[in-house]
Amino acid sequence: MTMWQRLSRRRFLGGACSMLGAPCILTSRALGGPQADAASERIGLAVIGTRNMGGSHLGVVVKMRQFDLRACCDVDKKVLANALATVERQTSKQARGLGDFRHVLDAKDIDAVIIATPDHWHALMAVMACQAGKDVYCEKPLSLTIREGRRMVEAARRYGRVFQTGSQHRSKLHTRLACELVRNGRIGKVHTIITNIPGCNWTPPPVPDGPAPPELDYDLWLGPAPYRPYNEKRVHYVFRFFWDYSGGQMTNFGHHANDLAQWGNGSDDTGPISAEGTAQYEPNGWYEVPMKCEATLEYANGAKLVCRTGAAEGALFEGEKGKIHCGYGKMTTDPPQIAHDLPRPEELHLYRSTHHHVDWAECIKSRARPIADVETGHRSVTVCHLANIAIRMRRRIRWDPEKEEILGDDEAARMLDKPYRQPWTL
Repeated sequence: MTMWQRLSRRRFLGGACSMLGAPCILTSRALGGPQADAASERIGLAVIGTRNMGGSHLGVVVKMRQFDLRACCDVDKKVLANALATVERQTSKQARGLGDFRHVLDAKDIDAVIIATPDHWHALMAVMACQAGKDVYCEKPLSLTIREGRRMVEAARRYGRVFQTGSQHRSKLHTRLACELVRNGRIGKVHTIITNIPGCNWTPPPVPDGPAPPELDYDLWLGPAPYRPYNEKRVHYVFRFFWDYSGGQMTNFGHHANDLAQWGNGSDDTGPISAEGTAQYEPNGWYEVPMKCEATLEYANGAKLVCRTGAAEGALFEGEKGKIHCGYGKMTTDPPQIAHDLPRPEELHLYRSTHHHVDWAECIKSRARPIADVETGHRSVTVCHLANIAIRMRRRIRWDPEKEEILGDDEAARMLDKPYRQPWTL
């Protein structure tokens, strides 16, 4: 039995685009040229959670010479089998298939992990991966609660890990340009930032509880979440519409949109000072999170962030002299000439990344912090969590972004964290 198996058991028992959004073309060198081909230089990688976004990650990393994909891990045997077949088809190599993420953390030949599991697993897996000496790429939303996010930051710092959050829109050149223009005053003082999230796409009809399919390790899927009987309308993609596992579209798509708002507002190391909001819920109670919602968050610099259910995407910055909309595929400005008033050499220039996975790989080599470092990801998802707390409390809450405390509201403050189902502990 290895040290990590003993530790795990103790835990288990008690514990390049144009600036206006033209298509991005990546050369083979950008994905790792011949210099990155030596086996000794490649990063041993595992992907934990291989459905949906996990499958998307697989499609990227198997083509990158910086990485040697050595293992795939999933609690669903059918999903895992599909992932392994994809790897073999694209690389003519066989990756190991594992059903328990702790075996990934035990593996000496794995240097880094991509975590693309349901949200309620992110913090525990990421912290344990840092303890095991693995560098981490964790999908958004980074955490299920604000306290979890802070513990993820602390673990990454304590164990010296390179930790990338899956806020990949930061690695698009038009996004960086939009935020640079905002922060260099092209639209004057920003008074309002508008972000949009889609409505819930939970599909009716509901179904009764029943036995879990034999290919799914349902107890391990639940992990730290409260136990309840298996229901197919609560797992896989639709888990995100129940509070035990996620924060709805506010944390799902809101993490992306509000991350852009944070970057453009210069708030990567802080956050809002208040939040309030309203919501409409599915009238039959088929799922728990808001069907539609709107939250307003205020910052100490006077900016107001409005996050609401709507059709647009990205973040719209409104200032005294104009507007800049940073979508997920392009940037637009009003007036149009703002787009051509590029940052001058002496002005602020933000972190430059043209590919999120390449940036992570390069930082693993250099030990620098990546473009969407864990602190940045934590601060961005905190915006979403505060919005959800205010919506659920149905009242305005005050937030101290330095101490990360809700002020004067003990009931709301209890929502900053939630207990784990035994035997899991963080």
